[in-house]
Amino acid sequence: MTDAAVDRLHPAVVHHVVNTLGWSSLRPLQEAAVGPVLDGEHLVLVAPTAGGKTEAAVLPLLSRMLTEDWNGLTVLYVCPLRALLNNLHVRLEHYADLVGRRCGLWHGDVGPGERSRLLRDPPDILLTTPESLEAILISPRVEHERLLANLRVVVIDEAHAFAGDDRGWHLQAVLERITRLAGRELQRLALSATVGNPDELLQWVTATCEGPGRVIAPQAKAADVEVTLDHVGSLDNAAIVISRLHRGEKRLVFVDSRARVERLATALRDHEVEVFVSHGSLGRDERRRAEDAFAQGRDCVIVATSTLELGIDVGDLDRVIQIDAPGTVASFLQRLGRTGRRPGTARNALFLSTDDAALLQTAGLLRAWADGFVEPVVAPALPLHIAAQQCLAITLQEGGIGRHVWPRWLGEPFVLGDETAAAVPEITAHLVGSGMLAEDQGVLGIGGEGEAAFGRQHFLDLVSVFTSPPVFSVRHGRTEIGLVPDEALQLRDPDKAAGGASVLLLGGRPWQITHVDWSRRIVHVVPSDRPGTARWFGTAQPLGAVVCRSIREVLAGENPPHVILSKRAIAHLDELRDAHSWVRSGATTLVRDEKGRLRWWTFAGLLANAWLGTALRSLRTEVSARDNLTVTLDPSVTVDALREAASTTDLDEVSLSDAVVPDAIDGLKFSECLPREMAIRVVSARLDDRRNARAALQETIHSAVLA
Repeated sequence: MTDAAVDRLHPAVVHHVVNTLGWSSLRPLQEAAVGPVLDGEHLVLVAPTAGGKTEAAVLPLLSRMLTEDWNGLTVLYVCPLRALLNNLHVRLEHYADLVGRRCGLWHGDVGPGERSRLLRDPPDILLTTPESLEAILISPRVEHERLLANLRVVVIDEAHAFAGDDRGWHLQAVLERITRLAGRELQRLALSATVGNPDELLQWVTATCEGPGRVIAPQAKAADVEVTLDHVGSLDNAAIVISRLHRGEKRLVFVDSRARVERLATALRDHEVEVFVSHGSLGRDERRRAEDAFAQGRDCVIVATSTLELGIDVGDLDRVIQIDAPGTVASFLQRLGRTGRRPGTARNALFLSTDDAALLQTAGLLRAWADGFVEPVVAPALPLHIAAQQCLAITLQEGGIGRHVWPRWLGEPFVLGDETAAAVPEITAHLVGSGMLAEDQGVLGIGGEGEAAFGRQHFLDLVSVFTSPPVFSVRHGRTEIGLVPDEALQLRDPDKAAGGASVLLLGGRPWQITHVDWSRRIVHVVPSDRPGTARWFGTAQPLGAVVCRSIREVLAGENPPHVILSKRAIAHLDELRDAHSWVRSGATTLVRDEKGRLRWWTFAGLLANAWLGTALRSLRTEVSARDNLTVTLDPSVTVDALREAASTTDLDEVSLSDAVVPDAIDGLKFSECLPREMAIRVVSARLDDRRNARAALQETIHSAVLA
């Protein structure tokens, strides 16, 4: 360790780092963080998976506890997953115990006896989730003012996962309330994997803070990385490849859905592979037993959804295998970082594509990665429903509160944003008018409707926030056909007005939607013979414009650099390029197929295509298809008509509010706490990608006719 870092840490911390942990040095991120953490700065600490972010925050904080004589609960350590908290607790409890401090754990699986013990004798560090913090604040059995009185610091682990989701807004609001109770500005230490906009992430984390803040992201040494792309054509073939390759190694396989996890695991067992599974439908104990058994094994495979993406320790991995592609480069980097942790090993990932769409998406994603692209983390737009939820929660917390007082609990400036702040009077009036709240001389209390929905007997419903995956399961009977993203279902079909029914194209065939269960996130379908009106074609993830444009460059002939392509992948990419020989680098193309159907290949991404489809509705009166790469137009449209429309369309005059499916708001948590038109505003605001839609309109439009 450098003298500067050693000199500033408490001698007891240095002693145990060197002698107990056996570290000869700190990692670059850890050294760089010592001074700013000790000085109380707000920080975003950025490093790949297993980059030492937790120690970069916790070791200097333990030093401050000793040097500044902190007592009671002084540090909150917040994580998005209970499993990750359980994993971290063992490690942080060990670090704290070395210097005579204590670390506690509080989440939904912690029993009442342990919670009572923590309340009687609070630990120095408490590991928890945002939902558990909310429950602490509104529970009548917790003296939260006393519990939080000595709080100094909040560590936000996996901050990128929070910031891009409504749970991030919820966390921000809860932290503002805790700050008010503590009576001081809390130091915020956000730990993040590599993101495309760390400075904006810092601004989001410190939106209401006055103290100094900075991003610490030391330049990582160039690491050996081996990425391979193979095309296997089916999940069964993927099982054969996995069973034959890398025998004797510990392999973590990521799959996009729970159903496909189980299918692949069954196929691997048929090939006599020792297999464990991990996904959200398994019971907590069952999933943990599988993860523990895998961690102790050697020649075995664990098949998982994204549950194992966020750093949960399953021991040293030899290899990460990805079936098809994750939706983002950032997710790929998280998964890649699970390998190469042992000295002398390299980070590696093997991609196995099971169909054409997956092969193209994987090649495009890897091309974007090779170019150094990582998606920016962007908070969801217009969290009006979170403001409504917070109004109810604060009313419960305080046992009644002034109509004009409750917003002050959410910071200055208002932590949920200026546009949400402007809507607070209307939100409050709706909650009173709907019976969610009752008002007596300007003081708000929980009303009859609010008591029934979210009162003391049901307050867990109020804190169970935003945990559904952003995809729907498409089912024919009990069989899962595939997955589609929320965005594929939230906009009306133009042909519905003429009596048509929504149709999805999945698994190479069209399916007519009979019912969408927004709360359970299931789409029920039956076979259809109307492929011309299908509205979704592609993978389960809504792709961004950068990856989609990278797919275009792949089709135009450019292989992803720094990636090993198997002979099968090369051959199949060549076939796809032959079939899409009309693709032009940097241009869009209007393509008429042999059946007369017309698709505009924008390569703009799903959200941009939603805007384009709405803006060009006069060219789409008979069709409704849109996906990550294309927008379908009426067969009568000419390339000149499209060019004319592209040159005259003003996207700033386009609104998606009228196009949003009314029932889509049922998929928005707490939508019942908003006026209906306000909930629709939230949904439509979250579909906004006019920037990339505008870029597509400005590109050259070619035309092609397929024989």
